[in-house]
Amino acid sequence: MTGRLEGKVALITGGGSGIGAATAHRFAAEQATVVILERRKEMLEGVVAAIRARGGKAEGVQVDVRNEDEFVSAINGVAQRLGHLDILVNNAMAFSVGPLEGTSTSDWHGNFSTTVDGTFWGTRTAMQLMRQQGNGGSIVNLASTCGLFGAANMSGYSASKAAIINFSRAVAAEGGVHNIRCNVVIPGIVETPPMVEMLSNEKARRNTEKLIAMRRVGQPMELANAILFLASDEASYVNGAALSVDGGRAAALIMSNVFD
Repeated sequence: MTGRLEGKVALITGGGSGIGAATAHRFAAEQATVVILERRKEMLEGVVAAIRARGGKAEGVQVDVRNEDEFVSAINGVAQRLGHLDILVNNAMAFSVGPLEGTSTSDWHGNFSTTVDGTFWGTRTAMQLMRQQGNGGSIVNLASTCGLFGAANMSGYSASKAAIINFSRAVAAEGGVHNIRCNVVIPGIVETPPMVEMLSNEKARRNTEKLIAMRRVGQPMELANAILFLASDEASYVNGAALSVDGGRAAALIMSNVFD
Protein backbone atom coordinates (compact mmCIF):
# COMPACT_ATOMS: atom_id res chain seq x y z
CA MET A 1 0.00 0.00 0.00
CA THR A 2 1.34 3.42 -0.96
CA GLY A 3 -1.52 5.57 0.29
CA ARG A 4 -2.40 7.53 -2.86
CA LEU A 5 -6.04 7.59 -1.69
CA GLU A 6 -5.41 7.67 2.04
CA GLY A 7 -8.28 9.32 3.89
CA LYS A 8 -10.56 9.25 0.85
CA VAL A 9 -14.02 7.73 0.74
CA ALA A 10 -14.65 6.17 -2.66
CA LEU A 11 -17.97 4.83 -3.91
CA ILE A 12 -18.03 2.40 -6.85
CA THR A 13 -21.18 1.21 -8.59
CA GLY A 14 -21.28 -2.23 -10.16
CA GLY A 15 -18.30 -3.26 -8.08
CA GLY A 16 -19.17 -6.93 -7.76
CA SER A 17 -17.17 -8.11 -10.75
CA GLY A 18 -15.01 -7.10 -13.68
CA ILE A 19 -13.68 -3.56 -13.88
CA GLY A 20 -15.67 -2.44 -10.84
CA ALA A 21 -14.26 -5.18 -8.60
CA ALA A 22 -10.72 -4.57 -9.85
CA THR A 23 -11.13 -0.85 -9.13
CA ALA A 24 -12.39 -1.58 -5.62
CA HIS A 25 -9.32 -3.72 -4.93
CA ARG A 26 -7.00 -1.11 -6.43
CA PHE A 27 -8.51 1.74 -4.41
CA ALA A 28 -8.37 -0.28 -1.20
CA ALA A 29 -4.71 -1.06 -1.83
CA GLU A 30 -4.14 2.71 -1.94
CA GLN A 31 -5.83 3.03 1.48
CA ALA A 32 -9.19 4.42 0.41
CA THR A 33 -12.31 3.45 2.32
CA VAL A 34 -14.18 1.71 -0.48
CA VAL A 35 -17.96 1.43 -0.61
CA ILE A 36 -19.30 -0.90 -3.30
CA LEU A 37 -22.84 -0.51 -4.59
CA GLU A 38 -24.05 -3.67 -6.30
CA ARG A 39 -27.42 -5.36 -6.75
CA ARG A 40 -26.02 -8.93 -6.70
CA LYS A 41 -25.60 -9.72 -3.02
CA GLU A 42 -23.33 -12.75 -3.29
CA MET A 43 -20.85 -11.00 -5.59
CA LEU A 44 -20.93 -7.87 -3.46
CA GLU A 45 -20.14 -9.76 -0.28
CA GLY A 46 -17.37 -11.69 -2.01
CA VAL A 47 -15.48 -8.57 -3.11
CA VAL A 48 -15.87 -6.88 0.28
CA ALA A 49 -14.63 -10.00 2.09
CA ALA A 50 -11.63 -10.33 -0.24
CA ILE A 51 -10.60 -6.71 0.30
CA ARG A 52 -10.92 -7.00 4.07
CA ALA A 53 -8.92 -10.24 4.06
CA ARG A 54 -6.04 -8.30 2.53
CA GLY A 55 -6.24 -5.59 5.17
CA GLY A 56 -8.26 -3.08 3.17
CA LYS A 57 -11.25 -1.03 4.26
CA ALA A 58 -14.43 -1.90 2.40
CA GLU A 59 -18.14 -2.14 2.85
CA GLY A 60 -20.99 -3.01 0.55
CA VAL A 61 -24.52 -1.77 -0.02
CA GLN A 62 -26.96 -3.83 -2.05
CA VAL A 63 -28.56 -1.34 -4.42
CA ASP A 64 -30.18 -1.33 -7.84
CA VAL A 65 -28.96 1.86 -9.53
CA ARG A 66 -32.04 1.78 -11.79
CA ASN A 67 -34.08 2.83 -8.77
CA GLU A 68 -33.50 6.56 -8.27
CA ASP A 69 -34.74 6.81 -4.69
CA GLU A 70 -32.85 3.72 -3.58
CA PHE A 71 -29.63 4.79 -5.29
CA VAL A 72 -29.68 8.41 -4.11
CA SER A 73 -30.53 7.34 -0.57
CA ALA A 74 -27.59 4.92 -0.56
CA ILE A 75 -25.11 7.60 -1.65
CA ASN A 76 -26.36 10.10 0.91
CA GLY A 77 -26.27 7.40 3.56
CA VAL A 78 -22.63 6.60 2.81
CA ALA A 79 -21.64 10.28 3.02
CA GLN A 80 -23.50 10.74 6.30
CA ARG A 81 -22.14 7.54 7.86
CA LEU A 82 -18.52 8.07 6.83
CA GLY A 83 -18.50 11.85 7.05
CA HIS A 84 -17.71 12.68 3.42
CA LEU A 85 -17.59 11.45 -0.15
CA ASP A 86 -14.47 12.14 -2.20
CA ILE A 87 -14.66 9.83 -5.21
CA LEU A 88 -17.50 8.38 -7.25
CA VAL A 89 -16.95 5.79 -9.98
CA ASN A 90 -20.04 5.20 -12.13
CA ASN A 91 -19.27 1.75 -13.48
CA ALA A 92 -22.66 -0.01 -13.43
CA MET A 93 -24.12 -0.65 -16.86
CA ALA A 94 -26.54 -2.84 -18.77
CA PHE A 95 -26.92 -3.64 -22.44
CA SER A 96 -28.94 -5.57 -24.97
CA VAL A 97 -27.72 -7.22 -28.16
CA GLY A 98 -29.66 -7.58 -31.38
CA PRO A 99 -30.46 -5.94 -34.71
CA LEU A 100 -32.05 -2.52 -34.62
CA GLU A 101 -35.21 -3.67 -36.40
CA GLY A 102 -35.79 -6.25 -33.69
CA THR A 103 -35.01 -3.95 -30.76
CA SER A 104 -38.08 -3.25 -28.63
CA THR A 105 -38.70 0.03 -26.88
CA SER A 106 -38.19 -1.81 -23.60
CA ASP A 107 -34.80 -3.11 -24.76
CA TRP A 108 -33.83 0.39 -25.88
CA HIS A 109 -34.75 1.90 -22.54
CA GLY A 110 -32.94 -0.91 -20.75
CA ASN A 111 -29.64 0.31 -22.19
CA PHE A 112 -30.21 3.74 -20.68
CA SER A 113 -31.82 3.02 -17.30
CA THR A 114 -28.62 1.77 -15.66
CA THR A 115 -25.91 3.30 -17.81
CA VAL A 116 -27.26 6.82 -18.36
CA ASP A 117 -29.96 7.37 -15.74
CA GLY A 118 -27.86 5.76 -13.02
CA THR A 119 -24.80 7.80 -13.96
CA PHE A 120 -26.89 10.98 -13.96
CA TRP A 121 -28.45 10.30 -10.56
CA GLY A 122 -25.13 9.28 -9.03
CA THR A 123 -23.24 12.25 -10.47
CA ARG A 124 -25.90 14.77 -9.48
CA THR A 125 -25.98 13.49 -5.90
CA ALA A 126 -22.19 13.32 -5.60
CA MET A 127 -21.81 16.87 -6.95
CA GLN A 128 -24.27 18.18 -4.38
CA LEU A 129 -22.38 16.46 -1.56
CA MET A 130 -18.95 17.47 -2.79
CA ARG A 131 -19.97 21.10 -3.23
CA GLN A 132 -21.46 21.20 0.28
CA GLN A 133 -18.27 19.66 1.70
CA GLY A 134 -16.29 22.46 0.09
CA ASN A 135 -13.15 20.47 -0.74
CA GLY A 136 -14.04 19.20 -4.19
CA GLY A 137 -13.92 15.64 -5.41
CA SER A 138 -13.45 13.36 -8.38
CA ILE A 139 -16.06 11.61 -10.50
CA VAL A 140 -14.99 8.97 -13.02
CA ASN A 141 -17.55 7.62 -15.48
CA LEU A 142 -17.11 4.51 -17.61
CA ALA A 143 -17.92 4.61 -21.30
CA SER A 144 -16.87 2.24 -24.11
CA THR A 145 -15.32 2.28 -27.56
CA CYS A 146 -18.88 1.55 -28.68
CA GLY A 147 -19.58 5.14 -27.62
CA LEU A 148 -16.96 6.35 -30.10
CA PHE A 149 -17.92 4.14 -33.04
CA GLY A 150 -21.15 2.51 -34.12
CA ALA A 151 -21.41 -1.18 -33.24
CA ALA A 152 -23.71 -3.41 -35.25
CA ASN A 153 -26.40 -5.10 -33.16
CA MET A 154 -25.62 -2.80 -30.21
CA SER A 155 -27.36 0.43 -31.17
CA GLY A 156 -28.78 1.08 -27.71
CA TYR A 157 -25.51 0.35 -25.93
CA SER A 158 -23.55 2.50 -28.38
CA ALA A 159 -25.96 5.39 -27.91
CA SER A 160 -25.90 5.13 -24.13
CA LYS A 161 -22.11 5.10 -23.93
CA ALA A 162 -21.83 8.05 -26.33
CA ALA A 163 -24.18 9.92 -23.99
CA ILE A 164 -21.88 9.22 -21.03
CA ILE A 165 -18.93 10.83 -22.78
CA ASN A 166 -20.61 14.15 -23.53
CA PHE A 167 -22.56 14.19 -20.26
CA SER A 168 -19.24 13.95 -18.42
CA ARG A 169 -17.84 16.91 -20.35
CA ALA A 170 -20.83 19.00 -19.28
CA VAL A 171 -20.33 17.91 -15.67
CA ALA A 172 -16.66 18.89 -15.88
CA ALA A 173 -17.60 22.33 -17.17
CA GLU A 174 -20.02 22.90 -14.28
CA GLY A 175 -18.06 21.26 -11.49
CA GLY A 176 -14.65 22.74 -12.16
CA VAL A 177 -15.34 25.98 -10.33
CA HIS A 178 -16.00 23.91 -7.18
CA ASN A 179 -12.87 21.74 -7.74
CA ILE A 180 -15.11 18.84 -8.68
CA ARG A 181 -13.47 17.00 -11.56
CA CYS A 182 -15.29 14.65 -13.91
CA ASN A 183 -13.48 12.43 -16.38
CA VAL A 184 -14.25 9.40 -18.51
CA VAL A 185 -12.42 6.13 -19.00
CA ILE A 186 -13.21 4.45 -22.32
CA PRO A 187 -12.46 0.72 -22.17
CA GLY A 188 -11.95 -1.35 -25.28
CA ILE A 189 -12.31 -5.11 -25.23
CA VAL A 190 -11.66 -6.26 -21.66
CA GLU A 191 -11.77 -9.77 -20.21
CA THR A 192 -14.81 -9.22 -18.01
CA PRO A 193 -17.71 -11.63 -17.32
CA PRO A 194 -19.84 -10.40 -20.29
CA MET A 195 -16.91 -11.21 -22.61
CA VAL A 196 -15.88 -14.56 -21.14
CA GLU A 197 -18.08 -16.72 -23.35
CA MET A 198 -16.94 -15.06 -26.56
CA LEU A 199 -13.27 -15.09 -25.60
CA SER A 200 -13.41 -18.76 -24.57
CA ASN A 201 -13.69 -19.62 -28.26
CA GLU A 202 -10.10 -19.65 -29.50
CA LYS A 203 -10.94 -18.60 -33.04
CA ALA A 204 -13.15 -15.74 -31.84
CA ARG A 205 -10.42 -14.62 -29.45
CA ARG A 206 -7.76 -14.60 -32.17
CA ASN A 207 -10.02 -12.65 -34.51
CA THR A 208 -10.83 -10.20 -31.73
CA GLU A 209 -7.16 -9.68 -30.90
CA LYS A 210 -6.45 -8.85 -34.56
CA LEU A 211 -8.64 -5.78 -34.15
CA ILE A 212 -6.43 -4.42 -31.37
CA ALA A 213 -3.09 -2.72 -32.06
CA MET A 214 -1.47 -4.50 -29.11
CA ARG A 215 -2.95 -7.82 -30.27
CA ARG A 216 -4.44 -8.76 -26.91
CA VAL A 217 -7.55 -8.04 -24.89
CA GLY A 218 -7.31 -5.89 -21.79
CA GLN A 219 -7.47 -7.02 -18.18
CA PRO A 220 -9.74 -5.40 -15.58
CA MET A 221 -6.81 -4.26 -13.45
CA GLU A 222 -5.40 -2.31 -16.40
CA LEU A 223 -8.61 -0.30 -16.46
CA ALA A 224 -8.55 0.05 -12.68
CA ASN A 225 -5.10 1.63 -12.89
CA ALA A 226 -6.40 4.32 -15.24
CA ILE A 227 -9.43 4.95 -13.04
CA LEU A 228 -7.15 5.24 -10.01
CA PHE A 229 -5.07 7.92 -11.72
CA LEU A 230 -8.09 10.03 -12.65
CA ALA A 231 -9.60 9.61 -9.18
CA SER A 232 -6.40 10.56 -7.37
CA ASP A 233 -4.85 13.95 -6.66
CA GLU A 234 -2.18 13.10 -9.23
CA ALA A 235 -4.79 14.09 -11.82
CA SER A 236 -5.65 17.33 -10.00
CA TYR A 237 -5.65 19.36 -13.25
CA VAL A 238 -7.33 16.73 -15.42
CA ASN A 239 -10.97 17.62 -15.95
CA GLY A 240 -13.29 16.71 -18.81
CA ALA A 241 -10.87 14.19 -20.29
CA ALA A 242 -11.95 11.05 -22.13
CA LEU A 243 -9.16 8.50 -21.73
CA SER A 244 -9.19 5.50 -24.05
CA VAL A 245 -7.73 2.40 -22.40
CA ASP A 246 -8.08 -0.04 -25.26
CA GLY A 247 -4.68 -1.26 -26.41
CA GLY A 248 -4.85 1.11 -29.37
CA ARG A 249 -8.21 -0.11 -30.67
CA ALA A 250 -9.50 3.42 -31.28
CA ALA A 251 -6.19 4.85 -32.44
CA ALA A 252 -5.68 3.01 -35.70
CA LEU A 253 -7.49 1.52 -38.64
CA ILE A 254 -6.64 -2.15 -38.25
CA MET A 255 -6.40 -3.94 -41.61
CA SER A 256 -5.22 -7.35 -40.46
CA ASN A 257 -7.28 -9.10 -43.10
CA VAL A 258 -5.20 -7.30 -45.76
CA PHE A 259 -1.68 -7.45 -44.34
CA ASP A 260 -1.67 -10.44 -41.95
